[in-house]
Amino acid sequence: MVTFATNGGIHVSEEKPETTRERIRQEELKKDPSGSIHGGGLPDLVGNLGWKGTGIIILVLIVGFIIYAVFFG
Repeated sequence: MVTFATNGGIHVSEEKPETTRERIRQEELKKDPSGSIHGGGLPDLVGNLGWKGTGIIILVLIVGFIIYAVFFG
């Protein structure tokens, strides 16, 4: 994120990519609040969980499918 100081200097603050994405998403929601009328979605879910949570959900889905295929297949 680049900000301009009142004295004309440029300050660059280090910001995590997740924080940057969330800030941009919040700004977009302020501009167009009707864009989120259908609720969240996969990007919101994955962004909030992180890579470990996303991996666990994928693993649970795969195991659930295997169990379903064994008992009902």
